[in-house]
Amino acid sequence: MTTTTENEPADIAYPSLPQPDVTVVIIGAGFAGMGAGQRLLKRGIGDFLILEKADGVGGTWRHNTYPGIEVDIPSVAYSYAEAPNPDWSHTFAAGAELLSYAEECAVKFKLTNKFRFGTEVVSAEFDKVTDLWTVSARDADGDFTLTTRFLISCHGALSTPAEPGIPGLDRFAGTVILSQRWDHSYSLDGRRAAVIGTGATGIQIVPAIADTVDHLAVFQRTPSYVGPKVNIRIPGLIKILLKRVPFLQAIIRMIGVTAIDIAQTFGVIRHRQFPFITTMAGRVIRASMKARVRDPELRAKLIPTYGFACKRPLSSPDYLETFNRSDVELVTDSIAEVVAEGIRTSDGRIRELDVIVLATGFKVFDLPYKVVGIDDVELSEYWRTERMRAYQGASVPGFPNLFLAPGPYGVIGFNWFDTIRLTTGLAVDVVCETILRSATRADVRTSAFEEFAHAATRAADSTVFKSPGCNGSHTYYLDQHGDTPFLRPFSISRSTRMSRQARSAYDYTRRHPDFATRIDV
Repeated sequence: MTTTTENEPADIAYPSLPQPDVTVVIIGAGFAGMGAGQRLLKRGIGDFLILEKADGVGGTWRHNTYPGIEVDIPSVAYSYAEAPNPDWSHTFAAGAELLSYAEECAVKFKLTNKFRFGTEVVSAEFDKVTDLWTVSARDADGDFTLTTRFLISCHGALSTPAEPGIPGLDRFAGTVILSQRWDHSYSLDGRRAAVIGTGATGIQIVPAIADTVDHLAVFQRTPSYVGPKVNIRIPGLIKILLKRVPFLQAIIRMIGVTAIDIAQTFGVIRHRQFPFITTMAGRVIRASMKARVRDPELRAKLIPTYGFACKRPLSSPDYLETFNRSDVELVTDSIAEVVAEGIRTSDGRIRELDVIVLATGFKVFDLPYKVVGIDDVELSEYWRTERMRAYQGASVPGFPNLFLAPGPYGVIGFNWFDTIRLTTGLAVDVVCETILRSATRADVRTSAFEEFAHAATRAADSTVFKSPGCNGSHTYYLDQHGDTPFLRPFSISRSTRMSRQARSAYDYTRRHPDFATRIDV
């Protein structure tokens, strides 16, 4: 629903009501935040700001610069459908290329004057009298507040580092490096190093630093399925062809996205109906892993015994092969404590170290700032006590005019850009609907919220994560309630159909000029 033409940004006004400093505030200048901004401009809404704590766009690709970082799905699929990039150097682009792509998209989407960098949001509180959000933030000049009618939080599903509570870590005499805040001023040359964590980050760091350090100890709690990865350099002739025949790249992207959707739908979401798919895939990956590791004892430690796809399947051209080296050690004994000289494991052995790298992942849907809705309800506390849920992965009752992109049950499998498309699309749809109705508040109905939550949790019972084969996997897909809020348990096509009419699930209300009566519109 379009509010004005694309070339005539709306000047939104609500007569007789306190006017916000800005109509829409977007938190986060990653791909989701830029996607939300682009959609607002397309719908004629130009009165918005994008607040970003970093000094530029890119989100995870600006924050994460550790050695070996690259995208883990084909680059052609990891991009905006409306902004194809024919210049990827490899089928799986390095992190620096993703950052460059983000910077190019900021210009292409005409967002450069919408950013406020170096700005960290501390809290957001809804005023039920004025139907405005008050955003408290800080920048180089100090603390400040601003009011907004609508708040779109694009801080990311995996953005807050999960720093491990290892006893004695603060006593270590050497250097501790968190993968999300890599210290490039520290040289690893000739160091005795440890990497804690063997998930998506760890399997990229380990082979990237093995040639640099003197000795590397890799501490593994749970092994991961690691398939082969062929990262081909894209020939110049192919790049030229993609530039001159744009629809060719669209076709390639569609094929990639469709393949991912089919794999996640039948291999992950509908595991109960098609268990043989993950069983067969697991056998193939395990056979591949056996062929890549020479030592039988090492194989037994590296190859999972839990079911395939319980944790995100990984791929690497050289992670497993790194353990064939004499200067790389796999440690599966649990860490008892960190001492001044290194790490002591449960068997009593101390490995002397110069540097410890923490590749321990992220907290799922952690809110990096305080969000207070109606009746002083705080969102993270609500999720802790009432289970982590959001309508269409975007809205929670009692938090009007707030949209999460994404929130719980908002992530569509392995394709981040379809997640962005649906969650930011819903947010902008509801913003426009609110404005067109001259309303000041849009709040998802509890009945619609509960219906979606019931459908999602019921569908989640068929996923691979709820299968007995996942016991012992320590998967982050399962939370403390036994729910799987990270994944939207529906196919891309079904999720798209569900989102098309989602704005009808909201109550749109406004105030009379006397501020005394709320009426339905």
